[in-house]
Amino acid sequence: MGYESTGMHRGRRRVLGVMGLVAVAGALPAMAQQQAAKSKIGVIGSGRIGGTVGGLFVKAGHPVMFSSRHPESLKSLTDSLGPLAQAGTVAQAVAFADVLLLAVPYGAVPEVGQQNKWQGKIVLDATNAVSPRDGAIVEEVKANGIGATTAKYLAGARIVRVFNFTGAGEFARESHRQGALMAVPMAGDDAAALAVAAQLVREAGFEPVVVGGLSTADRFAPGGKLFRQMGSADAFRRAMAE
Repeated sequence: MGYESTGMHRGRRRVLGVMGLVAVAGALPAMAQQQAAKSKIGVIGSGRIGGTVGGLFVKAGHPVMFSSRHPESLKSLTDSLGPLAQAGTVAQAVAFADVLLLAVPYGAVPEVGQQNKWQGKIVLDATNAVSPRDGAIVEEVKANGIGATTAKYLAGARIVRVFNFTGAGEFARESHRQGALMAVPMAGDDAAALAVAAQLVREAGFEPVVVGGLSTADRFAPGGKLFRQMGSADAFRRAMAE
C-alpha cells in the first residue's frame, strides 16, 4: 500500500473517530433520561473531593453512602447532609451503589481495586496521581495514561474520568452558578456510563463536556492543557480545539 493510500485510510479513521464521539455526545441527554429513579451512589474516599461532590449528589436527591476504613469518623459529614447520607465501609459502599465516585489518593487505587469486585460497576474516577504523595504508580500513569491505569486496577469497571480537573473549593463555589454553568470535562469508553455520568454532572450543577475516550483523560489531569480550565462549556470546547 502506497503512502497516499495509507494517509487516506488514517484520515478516514480519524474522521470516523470524531464522528463517533459527536454521536455519543449528542445521544447523552436521551440516554440519561432512561435513568428515571435516583441512583444510589457510593463514595470511596470521603475527603475534600468525595465529601464535596458526594454532598452535591445528596442535595440533588440521591441516596449516598460515604465510605471509609473508619465509618464512624464520617458521622459529622453524614449528619450535616441529612437522611439521604449514610456511612459505611468501602465494601459496603460498593455493594450499595449503582454508581461509585472514586476519590482516594491515587496510590491507594491498586489496593482498593484488589479488595473489591468492580465488574459492571459505573465508576466516576475523580482521582489524580500526584508526586511524591502517590509513589511509584505515578510513573505508571505517566507511561500508560491515567485512564488506562485506573482501568487496569479496577478490572471490569465502566470508568468515566470526571470531577478531577479542579479542586473541591471550585466545585462547591461554582455549583448551579448564575449564567452559563461551569463545564466539567469527562472521558470514557462506555457510552451508557458516559450518559449516566453526564446526568449526574448536570444534577450537581455543572455542564458536562465529553473530551473523548479514556485515552484522552490526561488532557484534563494535572499537567494537561485542560487541567483547571474553568469556564463555560463553549469556552472549554474552544480550549479543546486549540
